[in-house]
Amino acid sequence: MTKLLIVDDSALMRKCLREIFERDGKFEILTARNGREALAQIELHNPDVVTLDINMPEMDGLSCLSEIMTNAPRPVVMVSSITTKGAQATLEALELGAVDFVEKPGGTVSLNIDLVGRELIAKVGAAAKSKPRRTRGLVQRLRNASESRPRPRPSISTEGVAGIVVIGVSTGGPRTLEDVLPELPADFPWPIVVAQHMPGAFTNSFAARLDKICALNVVEVSSALPLKRGQIYIGRGNADVILDTRLGRGIVNSVGEDSQYLWHPSVERLVTSAMRTLEASSIVAVELTGMGNDGAAAMTTLKKAGGRTIAEHESTAIVNGMPAELVRMGGASMVLPSHRIADQLTAWIM
Repeated sequence: MTKLLIVDDSALMRKCLREIFERDGKFEILTARNGREALAQIELHNPDVVTLDINMPEMDGLSCLSEIMTNAPRPVVMVSSITTKGAQATLEALELGAVDFVEKPGGTVSLNIDLVGRELIAKVGAAAKSKPRRTRGLVQRLRNASESRPRPRPSISTEGVAGIVVIGVSTGGPRTLEDVLPELPADFPWPIVVAQHMPGAFTNSFAARLDKICALNVVEVSSALPLKRGQIYIGRGNADVILDTRLGRGIVNSVGEDSQYLWHPSVERLVTSAMRTLEASSIVAVELTGMGNDGAAAMTTLKKAGGRTIAEHESTAIVNGMPAELVRMGGASMVLPSHRIADQLTAWIM
């Protein structure tokens, strides 16, 4: 049985969350009202996984998470409000080491909590099996990004775009992308398009945060944009991101979710659209951490057609579902830990 610590200052929220997990029958439940109580419970009872609210008295969720990941690392799932402020705090939590997040239900909590119950159980269950780890070099990268001196940026051009890198990623993705994208050089010649499973309220903030720590420019795709060298495109959440052509030039576009795909932005749809737009030999696809199998079938097809693919190695994958499925299907040209992927992309393309 998985020992779960629920941390929330709302007695009603604690009650509702307890009932959801008790009904599932696979969890032993502990609760805490704030970060200080949570740290005491962790020291006393050593829970397997924690759900953590952000806004709490005495010690807030981010301060508590920082203490957990420094002194007693374990899987943490944030329960966050989907607001601009909430999105920023949640992204900071993911950088600090949280595995995933779930939207806190608004309105009448006791009525709306059941709507996210299945998602809660799935994400907490996956988190309990994950490998929490610290992000490599994040503190220094954020410190460098905050300095006032201007940072050299690549000269963005629509000319000479000879190929494309597409990246699929889900649970644990924000931290893993920070192992890969900031390590690419400013003169990296191919555009990069990322399908990260994430709600729409988060992807603009996520792109902005990545832009601060990457040598390449990072933008959210909310409408049709020309493919350019020196650019990383983050697919908008609650939509799909695809490649296409317009007036003979490659574009990246945000389109409505296609119901035939289970996850969004869909990695499978992105890779399939890339194969319709470019020769397979001009495509490199990367499958990173995440639950499920999104993108594995399309990347396997791409490899068979002459494209190149990378699956993240299980040693660094926070959740090894998506990359493991690509390996199982024989669709991985290479299997690499996250901190070696940027070097391999550079070796292949530059």
